[in-house]
Amino acid sequence: MFKVFYEDVIIGTKSKLGTTEFTEADIIEFATNYDPQRFHLDDEFAKSTPFGGLCASGWHTCAKVMRVIVDNMQETGFACVGSPGIDKLRWIKPVFPGDVLTIENEIIKKRTSSSRPNIGLVSLSCRAYNQHNELVLEFNNPVMVLRSTATQ
Repeated sequence: MFKVFYEDVIIGTKSKLGTTEFTEADIIEFATNYDPQRFHLDDEFAKSTPFGGLCASGWHTCAKVMRVIVDNMQETGFACVGSPGIDKLRWIKPVFPGDVLTIENEIIKKRTSSSRPNIGLVSLSCRAYNQHNELVLEFNNPVMVLRSTATQ
């Protein structure tokens, strides 16, 4: 189950979490259901926009990045028990069909919770890069992490 607790977290640690690929079909399916703007649905129309072609919704990008983050937490046994939100979310470059994103994070700060002594708050700086090593997405993600004393 859990192997990495609040006390194990070291500020400055950088990790590569994994990758995720975007296909045209995935982009259109997500947009159809959740963000049906025309440049996410119609490649011909999208060519006439500043994007220059069909591109993924920023929310689609966030969702797929989140999946990589959660899969990594489960694989490593990171004792995350939720998040109070996202800070400074930025979509920097569009994500196109065929793009493969590599997700990385860095631990930027941590503190114990004043209201819940069994958890600590860890702030992660998360970034996604395309296959050309171009930054396409970044955000700060504060997460609640169990303290090792909470499991005893």
